[in-house]
Amino acid sequence: MWTHVTRRINHHKRTVSEQRGTEIRFPPASLGFWWSSSSPYNTPPKRSLSVSKLKKIIKDSFSTIIMESQSRSIHNKRSTAMIPALLFLSLIHGVHCFYLPGVAPEDFQKGDPLKVKVNKLTSIKTQLPYSYYSLPFCTPEKIVDSAENLGEVLRGDRIENSPYAFTMQEPQLCTALCRIMIDAKTAKQFKVKIDDEYRVNMILDNLPLVVPIKRLDQASNTVYQLGYHIGLKGQYAGNKEEKYFIHNHLAFTVKYHRDLRTGSSRIVGFEVKPYSIKHEYEGKWSEKTRLTTCDPHAKRTVVNSNTPLEVEVNKEIIFSYDVEYQESDVKWASRWDSYLLMSDDQIHWFSIVNSLMIVLFLTGMVAMIMLRTLYRDISKYNELETQEEALEETGWKLVHGDVFRPPSNSDLLCVYVGTGVQFLGMVLVTMIFAVLGFLSPSNRGGLMTAMLLLWVSMGIFAGYASTNLYKMFKGAEWKKIAAKTAFMFPAIVFVIFFVLNALIWGQKSSGAVPFGTMFALVFLWFGISVPLVIVGGYVGFKKPAMEDPVKTNKIPRQIPEQAWYMNPIFSILIGGILPFGAVFIELFFILTSIWLNQFYYMFGFLFLVFIILVITCAEITIVLCYFQLCSEDYKWWWRSYLTSGSSALYLFLYAAFYFFTKLEITKLVSGILYFGYMLIASYAFFVLTGTIGFYACFCFTRLIYSSLKID
Repeated sequence: MWTHVTRRINHHKRTVSEQRGTEIRFPPASLGFWWSSSSPYNTPPKRSLSVSKLKKIIKDSFSTIIMESQSRSIHNKRSTAMIPALLFLSLIHGVHCFYLPGVAPEDFQKGDPLKVKVNKLTSIKTQLPYSYYSLPFCTPEKIVDSAENLGEVLRGDRIENSPYAFTMQEPQLCTALCRIMIDAKTAKQFKVKIDDEYRVNMILDNLPLVVPIKRLDQASNTVYQLGYHIGLKGQYAGNKEEKYFIHNHLAFTVKYHRDLRTGSSRIVGFEVKPYSIKHEYEGKWSEKTRLTTCDPHAKRTVVNSNTPLEVEVNKEIIFSYDVEYQESDVKWASRWDSYLLMSDDQIHWFSIVNSLMIVLFLTGMVAMIMLRTLYRDISKYNELETQEEALEETGWKLVHGDVFRPPSNSDLLCVYVGTGVQFLGMVLVTMIFAVLGFLSPSNRGGLMTAMLLLWVSMGIFAGYASTNLYKMFKGAEWKKIAAKTAFMFPAIVFVIFFVLNALIWGQKSSGAVPFGTMFALVFLWFGISVPLVIVGGYVGFKKPAMEDPVKTNKIPRQIPEQAWYMNPIFSILIGGILPFGAVFIELFFILTSIWLNQFYYMFGFLFLVFIILVITCAEITIVLCYFQLCSEDYKWWWRSYLTSGSSALYLFLYAAFYFFTKLEITKLVSGILYFGYMLIASYAFFVLTGTIGFYACFCFTRLIYSSLKID
């Protein structure tokens, strides 16, 4: 029976794969799953497995199972167990029937027009993006903005149409785009942007424009730079004065993968080589003027910048371009691999191994505490019989009457714990989506949009966690706690974000969030997040609070004088080192992708590092909490939160170190933006790690005190 059904399913599964040509690939350079769909023939098939046919296959398979199970009663249980497996296999068929949103392939025939779009101007020196047409480049008859998602707008993307006219598989040589005259204002604009090393970003079929750079010292001979520089600074031979030269000629290369059967093609690469060339022509300028520096009829092309074009007042700039088409063996599903290829995956593995060593060390300590020390302590405490023996007790049992006493500022602790739960849920779900490939770099702005939507959606868990903990502290005003949870953290972040946005607006940068987008963010906050927090708070307060495993004394016990190493500030700062040590190598790649305009796609590594971070925060907090209780200090509530949360301090200090050693930011506004955004990131990291440590310590204390026999 099993052989029959398996053969039938495999046959039809193979049929679907051959017809749809779907690939599920895993890039060798990372553990992140890269999930995409493409036909090896580069065109959607005319025939496909219909839903009715698929249902018929499943129905026939079920009939086979039922008939054979009736005839062979001895295999009855095995047949029943196969039904969920068959349903699972039918879901696998569904995997082959859709493309990820925003990344569906597009087929082109020879002669089809290709839409080249322009994006923002970016610089790693200023971190302030500007729209492409903020400089006097050549413009189309009408500038049309593309619809951007929320994440793209927050990133400063401004995608617009361009005057570049490409035709599929039809090369173009020395096409003159336009001519502009440079006045003093225009010359200053170009010089400032060249001085700040701004790059021009373009898009063709959702692929960003890259400049291939040959490097002999790399494992891969070619690396790719996103966008091309507007121009460069240089000196003439024998002259020390620096001049500004503009890249006015672009040699584009469009790579495509062709279907031999139908002749349709898919674009798999978009590259450019920029040149600075002082164009010459005869007679007066007109749209039909033929350039003498490059002539398609004479087959003269631009191959170098021996006669560069200097940016001078009252001079002209003639923009031109070439388009070359190259057939490639790279399939559409693999076209992002060259963009994302990194030669430093060994460093990621070093990061994982380093973090695992920390986890193993802490796990050994926790195991020693739980299996040896705690077991011995509990056995000894439970065997005490006489009053004299009870008076001689020392250690963590002595504080059983105070260990669950509500802490000072318990309201604030509840709010921070609820916010941390909201963050934990958002990060966890985002990681899962990213690992599965739904948030790939090809879907611009998808990661940030998903994080914002998940943040507001997780508000219900924030309200539940904060009010339920508040009820355990014998609180009664749950509405106040729910309101603080809904407003406190977002309000602090919003104020910082608003100030930074005002600075960006003052610089007339496209990175400034428009009024409409700001209204959308406020709507997400007040219209979705706040109501969900209130609903979660109501449910959490209605649920019965957890009872303490031991009773709390009415009079608090006096805490004895502590050793220097048990000082709260010292132990809190020590506790944050190991969680930060588990993530700081991966943090370097994240900062590089954000501030040096590179892609980050190692979500598989990031997910492993996140799991290691959770384990490290939990274990270091448990270890230090145990030492604190053994010193008869029962005020563990806030210290458990701050112990792991202090890793955010080291994150901010590392961000400052990264700023001074890796970045070349010189402008005051750019520096304020960097430290402002890193302050928000560090604050969020504090809330996340603090909540993890708090719940670990909370479970640990309840576990050990519920094991005691208290008279």
